[in-house]
Amino acid sequence: MTERHATLSLWESGFDWQPAPDVAYADVHVTGAAPVTYAARVWESPVVELPYAATELIPSWNAQTPSGTWLHVEGRVADDDGWTPWFTFARWAEDDPAGESPITRTTVRGQQLDAGTVATDTWVSAPGRGFDQWQLRTTALATDPAADGGWPHLSLVAGAASRFTIEPAEPTSAPGAGSGHEVDVPPHSQRLHVDTFPEWGNGGQSWCSPTSTTMLLEHWGRAPTAAEAAWVGHGTDPQVVHAVRRVFDRSYRGAGNWAFNTAYAGARGLRAYVTRLRDLTEAEAFVLAGVPLVVSVSFHEDELDGAGYETDGHLLTVVGFTAQGDVISNDPNSHRVPSNEQVRTVYRRDQFERVWLGSNGGLAYVMHPRDVALPHVPAEPNWA
Repeated sequence: MTERHATLSLWESGFDWQPAPDVAYADVHVTGAAPVTYAARVWESPVVELPYAATELIPSWNAQTPSGTWLHVEGRVADDDGWTPWFTFARWAEDDPAGESPITRTTVRGQQLDAGTVATDTWVSAPGRGFDQWQLRTTALATDPAADGGWPHLSLVAGAASRFTIEPAEPTSAPGAGSGHEVDVPPHSQRLHVDTFPEWGNGGQSWCSPTSTTMLLEHWGRAPTAAEAAWVGHGTDPQVVHAVRRVFDRSYRGAGNWAFNTAYAGARGLRAYVTRLRDLTEAEAFVLAGVPLVVSVSFHEDELDGAGYETDGHLLTVVGFTAQGDVISNDPNSHRVPSNEQVRTVYRRDQFERVWLGSNGGLAYVMHPRDVALPHVPAEPNWA
């Protein structure tokens, strides 16, 4: 039976930090790194209870980490067999050890439990399992908490729990209120960066997520300034390279970590999180509200007319809908052509919805200034 369950729980205040024992951590991505002792304090979210058995949980957070500070983000889930141990979603900092941050931003491989596994940025339940309770825990760490701005500053924590079983032959949504509306979002092509900075995920061929994130940051006036991106050393969309450095996941070896991308946008002043949408009707509501989205797709070349490539995972934007309801996207892969002029693309609605939803639901980054209202929240809230 087809299911489309998605529930977002979000906290933006009431972070009641509790004292915690000091933490000794040696950066696992720095050869020969000695352990450093950090002062620590902890915030745990309330336990979230679900009316269904979810199979995935994706965390999000918005924070600033002043020099010498970082965050440890964890989660746990529960079913009839009880709670899992706490597992790690991220060791996160805004920058990296070459800048102001004391640790390398990273996820943790090999977290396999009987109940499921951590797949980079997502808890995925084992086949036949699910969870109806979950909780997040955030530990703030600092070398000198008495210093000016000595602790990380947390402004948002969220979790998107979901359960989707979408059949490939299921009818797609009909054009709705968003038809004929487009948000003016600056185009950027990841192809302009192919074979540059290969230490960050082999260069621009894999930079779809930070390129898409940069487009939304620029749209909202929150992209890096020329001075902030001067270290890039060239004038070819250096703001994209700035994003890559700030979202790169050393364990994943890529710039496509969903939560790291929204955390980067959050650190630059947007309200940003990851969620799953149920169909393009929900995406239309965002466009109608003037809020473009970053979404994830996967397809063979013959499944999406006009793309000119195939992918087992790609991030692009939804910026509008034609009068006929087809999807207008700023696609950073730009038909594999290294040109910002090739970025804007129109995709058939039915094809796009299928390659976006897949069987796991329509993953989306929601990024917007706090004074820009989002559309009305559904009864089962998958945004806030």
